[in-house]
Amino acid sequence: MQVPPTDQTVSDENNSGVRRVITGLGASGGIVIGRAFVLDRQIVHVSRKPISQDAVQAECKRLHNGVAESIDQLKRLKSQSSSAESAASEELGFLMDAYIHMLTQSRLVRGAEELIVSRKLNAVHAVSEVIDAIAEQFSGMEDSYLAARATDIREVGLRLMRCLIGETDRAMDNAPQGSILIAEDVSPADMARFEPGQLTAFVTALGGAEGHTAIMARSLGIPAVLGAADIVRGVAGGDQIIIDGGRGEVILSPSDADIAHYTQRRADWLAAREKLASLRDVPSSTRDGIDIDLHANIELPIELAAALENGATGIGLLRSEFMFMNKDYLPDEDEQYEELADIVKRMDGKPVTIRTLDIGGEKLAVALQDEIVSGPNPALGLRGIRLSLRKPELLEAQFAAILRASLHGSVRVLLPMVVNVHEMTRARQIYEAVAKRLRKDGHPIPETLPPLGAMIEIPAAALAADTLARDSDFFAIGTNDLTQYTLAIDRTDDQVAGMFDPLHPAVLRLIRDVIKVARERDIPVSVCGEMAGDPRYVPLFIGFGLRNLSMSPVNLLLVKQRLRRLDSRNSEHQANRVMEQWDSARIAMMLDDFNDLA
Repeated sequence: MQVPPTDQTVSDENNSGVRRVITGLGASGGIVIGRAFVLDRQIVHVSRKPISQDAVQAECKRLHNGVAESIDQLKRLKSQSSSAESAASEELGFLMDAYIHMLTQSRLVRGAEELIVSRKLNAVHAVSEVIDAIAEQFSGMEDSYLAARATDIREVGLRLMRCLIGETDRAMDNAPQGSILIAEDVSPADMARFEPGQLTAFVTALGGAEGHTAIMARSLGIPAVLGAADIVRGVAGGDQIIIDGGRGEVILSPSDADIAHYTQRRADWLAAREKLASLRDVPSSTRDGIDIDLHANIELPIELAAALENGATGIGLLRSEFMFMNKDYLPDEDEQYEELADIVKRMDGKPVTIRTLDIGGEKLAVALQDEIVSGPNPALGLRGIRLSLRKPELLEAQFAAILRASLHGSVRVLLPMVVNVHEMTRARQIYEAVAKRLRKDGHPIPETLPPLGAMIEIPAAALAADTLARDSDFFAIGTNDLTQYTLAIDRTDDQVAGMFDPLHPAVLRLIRDVIKVARERDIPVSVCGEMAGDPRYVPLFIGFGLRNLSMSPVNLLLVKQRLRRLDSRNSEHQANRVMEQWDSARIAMMLDDFNDLA
């Protein structure tokens, strides 16, 4: 096998033709050799509809929220660039500082606010007017350096406008089939619009391996490298590049040796996947005969085929947010019913757990932006069941659609971000009232309503699991948020994402104790976070007594392979030993040793 050159020539010039390796975070495994498509976000739709006098204050607040979000993006980009080793990284940091200054009590912001107040322009229209005015003044200056600053003004203004609009633009629709997407950032809403086969991989300057975008990439089986700061200035559309999503590497202007080496590695990777495929129809049970249900997490309907191809025995988590993405309206009961019924029918009797709306943080729906302003810490704000109970019409429409869809198969209903029994009790009251209304209106629904369960993803809920079990038909443990809230680490924050540690003893104790409570109360319990799809953690979960795991479709066969080599009694012994430890590094070493032997 040919080995690529070990020396890495770094060039700070775009399109130089010099081999260059850019490193980031390996977010989704796989190797792709292809042509770059650089996302152009220079076009923003500006609505010129005026606002009323009563809306002026809210629109000014919306402007300042957009400014805060823009500044946050720029700080993240600067933070990412500071870790890269090149002169371009330092230059990018200076540029980000300049952009931040342009948004801090600047003429741009002051001017936009004045237009909102005096001319009743909406925030996006006001920003657009001010950008044009300032950029025109700069362009007319004789000093070439100052004249060039018009481009910077437009870049800052467009960023602010995109934050204000909050919707995905259509730029990626122009990507040629089979492209590798290069972008500053890719949101979950962007990914919801990926067409099958259109994009074979993507690389972003921002993002972490545990963020929602990374989770969706793994779920869709799209190789991805995130947090590659220099990529913004390092590649042009049409350039040949190589993506290694496992190692987090991007090779620009690859040599013939690179192409030969990675072609072979890709062939080896595909061969390993084909070997795994032979496990599709074999039982998911341990060596000593303990059956384990392996379900799939579904972000988008297009993932359903992959779930079934990989042998999923059910959908353990259907995230209903896909029905709200990229829409400037709220889908009604009938539209949601049609979407959900199609999925339930396609599962052909296999169980489907539908989670109600968990909009918030990085998953904000466009249609709700005007009504729900993102707080200083969206992860701790109005989201999940809190939002649904604050706006019960949202929950009622979802419950009605789910109940009607449940006629077509086996369905369960999961409530996100539950903290206390009151939320479960209130949600159940609405659930039963909706069922009563549907029957009165002549809509057929099952005589016995689908089970209503709580997602355990907040430490308070985990600690109060015995109380929640009184009004919950089942539990689903969301390890992503549970880890985040337990450790006070935002998994989407590039500065601390590396400290995100699901093997922290506190996290493991919460998971173990919730499983114990559920088994004692005889209610079903599953784990549906990213940990469930990592073969490394399977012995631990089996040792805790868990019998249901739900994960990204691409991980199903890897987990089944690991599962079939385990003995449940040995796993229980190992789990008990792990829970005696207090150090994450020691726990990780013990798990690795056990996995090497078992």
